[in-house]
Amino acid sequence: MSKSIKVLIQGTGFAGQGHADAFRSVGAEVVGIVGRTQSVVEQVAKDMNIPFAGTNWQEALVECKPDVVSIATPGGAHEEAITQAIEFGCHVFSDKPLTATGESARKLHELALKKNVKTAFAASFRYMPDVIYAKRIVAAGAIGEPLEVECISHFNLERDIPFGWSHRKEDGGGRLNNNFTHKLSIVTSIIGEKILSVMGEVRDDLGRAPIVDGVHNFKKRRDFIPDDLNDPSLKWGESNVEWSYTVLAKLESAMAEKPVSVLFKHGGLHPRFNEDHIVIYGSKGAIYIKGHYGSGPLYFYDCNNHWTRLPLPLPDDIVENTPQGEGDTERNWRYLIRELVKDIRGEKVLPYQTFKEGAQYQQLIDIIRKNDNWVDVSHLQ
Repeated sequence: MSKSIKVLIQGTGFAGQGHADAFRSVGAEVVGIVGRTQSVVEQVAKDMNIPFAGTNWQEALVECKPDVVSIATPGGAHEEAITQAIEFGCHVFSDKPLTATGESARKLHELALKKNVKTAFAASFRYMPDVIYAKRIVAAGAIGEPLEVECISHFNLERDIPFGWSHRKEDGGGRLNNNFTHKLSIVTSIIGEKILSVMGEVRDDLGRAPIVDGVHNFKKRRDFIPDDLNDPSLKWGESNVEWSYTVLAKLESAMAEKPVSVLFKHGGLHPRFNEDHIVIYGSKGAIYIKGHYGSGPLYFYDCNNHWTRLPLPLPDDIVENTPQGEGDTERNWRYLIRELVKDIRGEKVLPYQTFKEGAQYQQLIDIIRKNDNWVDVSHLQ
């Protein structure tokens, strides 16, 4: 029997608890959890039967002596904790974004290579079963040579969600960090991993949001929207990140003679009229992946000019390889964590995203946020 892998979790919210469950699902031992507030971290540790609970990350590394750390805090809090863990000799699983800036993310990737530790970067919706099936169909040549990809999504987020890390660039907030990373990961998994060029435009149309105490779980933040937004005692915080983006990219593909053009369009505050979708257009047909982050179902456009929904169930091997979990996010964490743990144990695994992609994505986000791709044509009016 292989040695038990010990895991230390940073973060006590939805992601931290989800990471802990995911590591346990593959036989790892969760030995400790660290958070900001002692009472909160103690309660989570008690509820999840985790032996160590604390608020000092460095002390937790020394006390727990983990083989792996799992980073489940906002991106702005990642750099120091990951640096300390790598210096301690730990492998690292990190949620996205890797850090708040491309430069700091690049340094973490280089440090991990220098210290020879394994890393995993959780832009993990590429493991959605319908995405994996779409990748297989495209690779088989069913749509011919891939030409273009269209990714459209609208979240209709409430403007009055309590002010927090998602409103702040320095904390890893913004829709590029928390939506685009997933969409880019999905598209590159299908088309090809090499990104040749990118340009984009971002907008912050939110303004301000109410400041509310006691929000510890990201998924429950809607429950804390104040009943009276006109209360004069209410305090407000100003957003400094994008809530909408439009990005154009070109990808190299082994299946295409020319670079594949990709459009990413997202409106975080805008209502949906049609379903979110990802469409891969080819020279002989197309694949339409319906739903939030590639949740499916799939539709195929054939040489007879017909859209047809692909029948369920999905191929047996895809279904059997999909972990169990409460939701899509949890299942995708479990998929990637399973690959990381197998790799640490010396088992053969397919390539998965590491800090190489995490650093690359963060540098791309820095470029897109510059908003400097416009050409002034006002003189032509």
